[in-house]
Amino acid sequence: MHPELGREVPIGGIDKELRQLWAEDDARTNASLVNLAVYSEKPGSLVENSEAMRELTREHACRALLVGIDRSVEETSITAWITAHCHLSHGQKSVCCEQLSFALTGRATGRLRNTVFAHLNSDLPLILWWQGELSPIFSERFYSLIDRLVYDSAEWANPEESFPKIMEAMEFSSRLVPQDLSWTRSFQFRVSVAALFDDPVAQNALSAVASVEIRYHPSSRMAALQLLAWLVVQANWRDGLELDLADKRQSKGAKSYSFETAAGSAVRATLVADENSAPLGSLVIRAGDVSVEVIREAGSSHLLRRVVAPGHVTESPGPVDSDNPVGSVGEQLSRGGKNSLYVKILPRFQQLLAD
Repeated sequence: MHPELGREVPIGGIDKELRQLWAEDDARTNASLVNLAVYSEKPGSLVENSEAMRELTREHACRALLVGIDRSVEETSITAWITAHCHLSHGQKSVCCEQLSFALTGRATGRLRNTVFAHLNSDLPLILWWQGELSPIFSERFYSLIDRLVYDSAEWANPEESFPKIMEAMEFSSRLVPQDLSWTRSFQFRVSVAALFDDPVAQNALSAVASVEIRYHPSSRMAALQLLAWLVVQANWRDGLELDLADKRQSKGAKSYSFETAAGSAVRATLVADENSAPLGSLVIRAGDVSVEVIREAGSSHLLRRVVAPGHVTESPGPVDSDNPVGSVGEQLSRGGKNSLYVKILPRFQQLLAD
């Protein structure tokens, strides 16, 4: 039925079939550092995610569990496949990561926990990549098993309703680490801003910041808002005077916010949606006659970092974050950590989101 997923196996015989899979080739070495599960309710997701796992397992050894669910079908069913993604190590022995794929229909919550997740490698942490909207499957019985939850808030039609569910999951499970791919996409912008303010000219102008402009592609609104929340939290700005409606929406695709520094000076921040922009196109911070700029042209493979002041201009290139979800997941897996900075900015981000 799905040769791309490997060998179809009976649910009760998965462990036996896995042992047989490894016994078939002595040149294979089974490698796993984590359980990496991918959950999707999108038709055809199992095959797509199998290709994603082939790419991810080049750098990240894991036991992969792919879960595809069609909740629109009333009849309860579950089908499983096993395969291995193998990559040569030093041109010799194949290092392989096993993959289990599950297609489910009907009521699924109980079967996810009792059948699918029963095949986790119990000695390893569980990283789960949830794709798409948060459906009713996302409940305590589901997320209580997860160590790291990877999601992309850019995929949500109503992020204002979805983020409280993430917060609820974090409160329920203190070990749960949230990893938003929208946040991952702003990483190199944040690193670049921090690097630019090492410049003495920029550093001296920091207390005089008066305006911020972030230009972004409409599909990356979450990344732009999170980047702004990061600036506000790290600079310790508080809410400023309320802008009137005309001032908030100066033009199509633009929205402004008002903040106040610890010293009491006003800062105006404007987010501009631009169909021709890179996911994050530019961040420009102005303080008097000094500007700190991080710019990425659409399609460019690098950032431009720049400090501009009278008689002083410095420029340097910088790397960019991946534009595709698989690359973003790979970057997040490489960095690991507790993602404490993201957790720190979440309350302020949600305030900006609701404004």
